[in-house]
Amino acid sequence: MNQKTEQKQKSREAILASAATLLRERGITASSVSDVMKGAGLTVGGFYNHFDSKEALFAETIRSSASTLWNKLLASAKGDSPRERVGSVLSRYLSRVHRDQADPGCLLPNTVPEASREGEPYLSALEAELTGFVDSLGAMLGEDVGRREKALGLIALMYGALSLARAVRGTSLSDDVLQAAKKLGERALAAD
Repeated sequence: MNQKTEQKQKSREAILASAATLLRERGITASSVSDVMKGAGLTVGGFYNHFDSKEALFAETIRSSASTLWNKLLASAKGDSPRERVGSVLSRYLSRVHRDQADPGCLLPNTVPEASREGEPYLSALEAELTGFVDSLGAMLGEDVGRREKALGLIALMYGALSLARAVRGTSLSDDVLQAAKKLGERALAAD
């Protein structure tokens, strides 16, 4: 890779990182191209060398940021059995640390409601990411009967619980939501 190509790649990564931070903090509509480029330490004029539009940027941000975090979470799974490994994923996702450190945590709780209102291209990006999440968690479950359905249910539980816990952060109810979701997830994993 030559120096110019390498610099362009670094700039693109900085833009995506800045956009991900803004998605977590403000959402899509409250984040401008100018804000993204400022956060990346770049000028607005260079934006269109990387993306065709703000919509294209945020759709790509959803795809890249969500999958990067998810893959790290799966790679950190611990345990000797498939159920133990999935249980460790569930436990880490539904932790106080993940709830309280939204950046660089999961951006779905802050992004999904707005993406569903805004429509395309965000819905396609979310569908692709969620499908990948279900497939990878299902694969981690191994030969478990009904593993796709179980994976989809666990992901819905994880997302919903994290969203609610973040919404009422700072209250005892927030911790209760996380604990109840973990227990329900553990029971789902134990069921055949």
